[in-house]
Amino acid sequence: MNYHLKPFGDNAVVIHGGDEINPQTQNLVQSICEILERQHEEWLIEYVPAYTSVTLFYDIYKASKLAKKHEPPFETVSRRIHELLSSYTAEQKIRQRVIEIPVCYGGAFGPDLSYVAEHNGLTPEEVIDIHSTGNYTVYMIGFAPGFPFVGGMPEKIATPRRKTPRLKIPPRTVGIAGKQTGIYPIETPGGWQLIGRTPIELFYPGQEPPTLLQAGDKIQFKPISLKEYKQWEVQSQ
Repeated sequence: MNYHLKPFGDNAVVIHGGDEINPQTQNLVQSICEILERQHEEWLIEYVPAYTSVTLFYDIYKASKLAKKHEPPFETVSRRIHELLSSYTAEQKIRQRVIEIPVCYGGAFGPDLSYVAEHNGLTPEEVIDIHSTGNYTVYMIGFAPGFPFVGGMPEKIATPRRKTPRLKIPPRTVGIAGKQTGIYPIETPGGWQLIGRTPIELFYPGQEPPTLLQAGDKIQFKPISLKEYKQWEVQSQ
């Protein structure tokens, strides 16, 4: 396993798995998370996966119980991390969920669909077809509660962010920014190009876990009609 550790403040350590966003690094990041989840280390407060790294926040007092003589907390935690990750093999297959996300594209839900099509020399229908057939992976959750940063969108529909961000974007709106796509789980400002909306909630503050999507999940977007969208909303009430 190729990785290196760096301190982050006085009670965190970053495990860097690489400098490039690719399937190998993603597999490494998710494998690290699975190992940490499986071990239930007392000193571990939480871990936060990102594109190419995992940040671990630890309890200094509990980590000190594992320390060798005169060993600083960072060195203690680093030593334990090396021990935990020694079980990793490159062939290890991580468990991946496949989540289907229905999307009503265009219209009031996707006011920028025509712009995305024009920018890429396509029709709106072609954008929908390309977007809904991409091979998507959730790399990380951030920016807003439950907001997925998703990789795997075809470059054929890549579109720059808006020059002037919107002050309010409705929850569950699907957007494109550069080579990425994502879903706004709550109402928030944002500069992504809006192409549709899903009737599925992504953020559940009263549940555990509170987010529908997690890093490592696979996403399949499924086009639905406005009628199907409204039916879905009624059924979920």
